[in-house]
Amino acid sequence: MRSITRAALVGAATLPLAMAAPALASASTAADVSFAYTASGSTVTNTITNNSGVPLHCGTLLGNAPGGVLPPVEDTLRAGQTIGTTGEIPAGTTAQVVTDIPDGSYVVLATCTSSGEATSMWISDYPGIEPYLTVFPYTVYTVQQASWVVTIPSTDATIPETGVNFGS
Repeated sequence: MRSITRAALVGAATLPLAMAAPALASASTAADVSFAYTASGSTVTNTITNNSGVPLHCGTLLGNAPGGVLPPVEDTLRAGQTIGTTGEIPAGTTAQVVTDIPDGSYVVLATCTSSGEATSMWISDYPGIEPYLTVFPYTVYTVQQASWVVTIPSTDATIPETGVNFGS
């Protein structure tokens, strides 16, 4: 029963992100994708660097972070991420922008997927997420840019280089 619940939680949370892009990814690596988050006012920007050589389908989604604290991964997956944007990201550097975010505290979670014979998935690192990723039939990489908590309205927040890194 626990694995069914786990699959349901992860599936519901990442369904918009797991839509396949039409390109074939070959010999992907963890370093193929990186995320960099910033916030200004009611806007969160995720600068995605795609070094995979093929277009990827990516999403930058926000879930509630009560009290401005990173919630347990189970809470974020169970509640889902209801604010965000998804789309195709070409090779190179592209910004995904989420605008008109209501006041509150949110966790930013980003994911990119490729499709074809060698399907890969890159997801923001989040403490405790690894067991939930085993339900996907992909090669899954956690991106060293960890999931990030932002409070809106924000004034030009950036990730400090000395911040906690939950990456592997």
